[in-house]
Amino acid sequence: MAAGYAELLGTRHAARLLAGTLVGRLPNATAPIAIMLFTRAEGGSYTLGGALAAVYGVANAIGQPLLGRAVDLHGQPRVQLPSALVSALGMLVLCLTGIDPLVLTYAAVAVAGLFTPPLEGGLRALWPSVLGEEDKVHRAYAMDAVAQEIMFTVGPLLVTVLVSLWSPAAALLIINAIGVLGALSVVVSKPSRAWRSAAREAHWLGALRSKGLLALLGAFFFVGTALGSITVAGVAYGDDHQKTWVYGVLMAALGLGALVGGLVYGARQWAGAPEPRLLVIVALLAAGYLPLMLTPGIVAMTVLAAVAGVFLAPALACAFIVVDRHAPRGTVTEAFSWLVTTFGVGSAVGTGVAGPAVELGGTSASFAVAAVAGVLALLVLLATRRVLTVPPVDGQVAERAVNIAGPFENDRIGEVEPGFSSGHQA
Repeated sequence: MAAGYAELLGTRHAARLLAGTLVGRLPNATAPIAIMLFTRAEGGSYTLGGALAAVYGVANAIGQPLLGRAVDLHGQPRVQLPSALVSALGMLVLCLTGIDPLVLTYAAVAVAGLFTPPLEGGLRALWPSVLGEEDKVHRAYAMDAVAQEIMFTVGPLLVTVLVSLWSPAAALLIINAIGVLGALSVVVSKPSRAWRSAAREAHWLGALRSKGLLALLGAFFFVGTALGSITVAGVAYGDDHQKTWVYGVLMAALGLGALVGGLVYGARQWAGAPEPRLLVIVALLAAGYLPLMLTPGIVAMTVLAAVAGVFLAPALACAFIVVDRHAPRGTVTEAFSWLVTTFGVGSAVGTGVAGPAVELGGTSASFAVAAVAGVLALLVLLATRRVLTVPPVDGQVAERAVNIAGPFENDRIGEVEPGFSSGHQA
């Protein structure tokens, strides 16, 4: 397993692109907690902090597919770095003005969210040209999913450390400055500068004209809902036991499970089409959420949380492959960005629904939201199985990004490894 991932990271440009993307996404991963801590330090209420974080999230959900489409049309450097700078500028305005006047505060947060660069989708568009072999690309998707779990664990911890050393405003500024440097590291790399999207058919729906992609987005809206509800349910479970540290333990167990699941999944070469495999993985993911409703003792609940997380990273990694197969030609970055947006909106909905569920039915009811959402994700995949499994019509399927320098392994200009064309064949 370790050798497989070491081989990927040893490929020229791969480690730099992965690290730069993760660092560039730190502002997005830490925005909710950073905005809340800043608002409280400025004398604002929890309600205001939550509202500002929600505005950031909504703006981010709107901006990702729009910027992803811009990347497909104009290339990565022209979009990624300017948007990172504008997003950081929004956070700078927030730090300089505080929470008064509120109109400017909301505007600054909205700008920061709207212009968050689509680095996540951009990285997945780059993997084929950097790695060259399809099985390596699929393994990279799994590595990507695992890296996300690490980032969303380390990011909030970094914010709390910066706040304790300096202030919430300093934490915001430092995190966003680091984010700009991460984006810069990506866009000045040779693969990013040379990458070009395949020619695309002009259509106002862009990537969303793919029925297979729409089916996948519908399923992963509910996967996001499940994950968002668990964050609220975990807080309620900790309150029930009157131990504030319990929430952190449960979230760490969930992340550890996803980390292990992603590493194991990515270490194996999988035969056959990914769509049936995704159906099985999501079924197992949904099954893992069901026992959480039992809310047993802390030790048993921690084990259940770890089990519930095992199939999350594999589900995401497999979904990345499905996106690649079903996105219309020339829309690969936009398609990946839509997955990010849909997952994020689903997570926000899950958070919003789980709160009232706690009030009405207690902690078990809030975990039931995750269980129901997992089942709904599975039902969406079952209902759209024919759309997902039927290969897209030739000429409408996403062709792999055309890179004017070809694969970067050994810097062979214009060469493509046999058996792996620059245009994806469904």
